[in-house]
Amino acid sequence: MSDDAAPRRLRADAARNLDALLDAAEVVFGRSGVDAPAKEITDLAGVGVGTLYRHFPQRSDLVKAVFEHEIDACADAGLALSAEHEPAEALTRWIDRLTELLATKRGLAAALHSGDPAFDALPGYVMSRLEPALGALLDAAAADRAIRSDVRPTELLYAVSLLSQPVRDTGAGFNRRMVALLVDGLRA
Repeated sequence: MSDDAAPRRLRADAARNLDALLDAAEVVFGRSGVDAPAKEITDLAGVGVGTLYRHFPQRSDLVKAVFEHEIDACADAGLALSAEHEPAEALTRWIDRLTELLATKRGLAAALHSGDPAFDALPGYVMSRLEPALGALLDAAAADRAIRSDVRPTELLYAVSLLSQPVRDTGAGFNRRMVALLVDGLRA
């Protein structure tokens, strides 16, 4: 079989188990950090530890998969928000979602900067998924004259990321307030 062959499709039960593991790991990582015991994740997912290791042989594989899953959900939310809200409101809600994602990932930054080669491709993946989603939201809001038109998606992604970093003796509410100030500065 060549390396270019399409990956095998998962059986329905295996796909359900994978989804359950990703959802459970997201919850557990948010509550206990990325070093939480595997048993805590598998108990919440309703699967055995062997199932976890069959899908994710290394902890880094699971952390990467959870983060990609969350990034995909955030990127995909842009279209739904655009369909439900005026452009400026859709942009604000999407940035709020991104801020929440970044502010609640206990231990993720340390894992990503750990030197583990499993994480080397993540920054590129994040930008490839979030830049187009944010770009569409920015373009719509600028066309509606709700925000200034000179803001690039990359700039805003970096700004939100930096403002979402934990600050000693503050909670995630502080990060949300800082990002809200930034978003207010975008308004035309």
